[in-house]
Amino acid sequence: MTVTVADCERVQTSWFQLRSQVLGSGSWEDDGLTWANGDLMFPRVIDPAALARGVERARSEGASIVGAWLGLDVDPRPLAAAGFKKGWAPWWMAGPIDLGLPADPRVELRKDAPGADGRPPRAWFAAARQGGQAAGGAWAHLVDDLAGVFDVEVPEPFQRRGLGTGLMQAVCAAAASAGARQVVLNSTPAGYALYRRCGLQRIGTGITWWLHLPS
Repeated sequence: MTVTVADCERVQTSWFQLRSQVLGSGSWEDDGLTWANGDLMFPRVIDPAALARGVERARSEGASIVGAWLGLDVDPRPLAAAGFKKGWAPWWMAGPIDLGLPADPRVELRKDAPGADGRPPRAWFAAARQGGQAAGGAWAHLVDDLAGVFDVEVPEPFQRRGLGTGLMQAVCAAAASAGARQVVLNSTPAGYALYRRCGLQRIGTGITWWLHLPS
């Protein structure tokens, strides 16, 4: 199957919506704009009035920062006019879910509890430990047959020991067992080498914008 940037955006939006449910933050639709986890998710056209309502709702729910995730073909001028500043550029990456790597004994998979309706988990967390200390973590989230990987983090003292690869293998294997065929994620330049070693290819670029709300 061919994975597109639109697929990556769809999985990212689903992940943020799930986080909104778990954390109790806002997730809503308003005049063509989708908001989740306090952020504006991949609009095609940004209506200034709807944008202002979304920012105000996020403010009322206690947000200190409002983000906007965009494709490079979307006109960002309404964001700039509202005080948003251009931020980092996600590098969208995709690849086969089977990384072909051995399990790392330093990494433990912790599946989330099934929902109240009895459905199986659709998100998984892997935690790494080194020398008895917490040494990183990563999430995977299943959407149809795509697994989004999020929040891969290994603290600096534990980097360059293969823990990032072990975390990727653990969450991808869990998602594969639930039916995932491909993995997608957004990378910063710092994470790019890790994901390339895991067989992912860069398929596109996005952009983020950020508004810091006064306290």
